[in-house]
Amino acid sequence: MTETPQAITLYVDADACPVKSEIYRVAGRHGAKVFVVSNSFLQVPQDPLIERVVVSAGFDAADNWIAERAGRGSIVITADIPLASRCVKAGAEVIGPTGKPFTEASVGMALATRNLMEDLRAMGEVTGGPRAFSARDRSAFLSALDVAINRLKRAGFGSGAP
Repeated sequence: MTETPQAITLYVDADACPVKSEIYRVAGRHGAKVFVVSNSFLQVPQDPLIERVVVSAGFDAADNWIAERAGRGSIVITADIPLASRCVKAGAEVIGPTGKPFTEASVGMALATRNLMEDLRAMGEVTGGPRAFSARDRSAFLSALDVAINRLKRAGFGSGAP
């Protein structure tokens, strides 16, 4: 008897995500379930594989919803470094919207850098914001998402029941 592979699930930290349409397209091609998580109503395509989740406006409500569910066989798309850290520790694949994968090796340094920048801003230092999102970022994200999905498929995850 062959086992049906566990479905690949994508969790999107959606409030400020610039690559939602790319996520829908790639997930549809692979038959992956997508949870679009936000603090407010967002328009999503009518597709049985795409589910909108609107959480309370509480601090970190979307992050908590995602972190409680993410684990092996799931991919989290977020620019939020503390959320990325929580999900990596839970065994999820985590990708930033610019295509940067978060791993156990990289998330600690990213968290330390984030905290340092936060401290500098609190002391009044002008640190500037993130650079503008580019076509190169979009392309890198598409590539990273495809790599992550294919890695999970090789590990025995697929389009089975969640």
